[in-house]
Amino acid sequence: MSKEEILKSIEEKYEKLGVPMDSMLEGLLWSKPITYWDYIQTDALLGLQTPRTTQPDEMVFIMYHQVNELLFKMILWEIDQVAKSEEVEVGKFTKHLMRISRYFDMLCSSFTVMADGMDPEQYLKFRNTLTPASGFQSAQYRKIEFASTELINLIDARFRDTIDRNSSFKNAYDHLYWQAAGKNHKTGEKSILIKLFDKKYMGDFIDFMEDYNECNLSKKFKQLPEEVQKDEELVKAMRHYDYTVNVKWVMAHYNAAGKYLGGDEKELEATGGSSWRKYLHPKYQRRIFFPYLWSEEELNNWGTF
Repeated sequence: MSKEEILKSIEEKYEKLGVPMDSMLEGLLWSKPITYWDYIQTDALLGLQTPRTTQPDEMVFIMYHQVNELLFKMILWEIDQVAKSEEVEVGKFTKHLMRISRYFDMLCSSFTVMADGMDPEQYLKFRNTLTPASGFQSAQYRKIEFASTELINLIDARFRDTIDRNSSFKNAYDHLYWQAAGKNHKTGEKSILIKLFDKKYMGDFIDFMEDYNECNLSKKFKQLPEEVQKDEELVKAMRHYDYTVNVKWVMAHYNAAGKYLGGDEKELEATGGSSWRKYLHPKYQRRIFFPYLWSEEELNNWGTF
């Protein structure tokens, strides 16, 4: 575009906004040039780490989880490019799914940062200061699940036959698979881990569940024409995402936890008090976003192939 065309386009843009172009241009005259550190907010970002102990490797633990949360935000951003679009053609659907999968591929491979990047003795010293905090309490990860699949696929497998679309969102929330990890199995009493989590996020979660009930990725896929649902690249992308999130990512977490919590003499609880082996392993929880895209044999062997 020529300089005149650019200026004309700018004028038209600001006329629509009701802003005189002269005022906008004068604002540019007095504005400061942008810098990398201002744009990325480097100082603020690097000031967000607050260790609670004197153990140096606690800093690794904090920063690693903060990086995870940034990637979760990127994933939710990509999910919305599909979920919040009125019409999504197959190429766009596939493109965003593969972006999401690449972020989870990064998360899977990054677990070596913790598995090999922290001294076990240091971890076992600072971990008790984190109680009852737990990675279980990542609200963004829960939202990724809600935005990816239909709620029935996130219900504890023991209760799926009793939950249907007429159940309230609160009832569904009370029977989500991860609720079991926050309860005393003998008394049914919720742990402080889940009580704090509920107090902070339950209302937000129920609103989010309702918002994505008809536009989660699974629903958007089923709304596509039947011939499009058979597109090989799209199905491959859906399966890749499902397996990466619900098997590879979970098993990477499981194996990292095993290095620090699993022992020959005594296996330690997670900081939130959960039985982490049964909570994490996919063969127990059977978290599957798109079960209709897997064969019966694959479903029967979920988490073991």
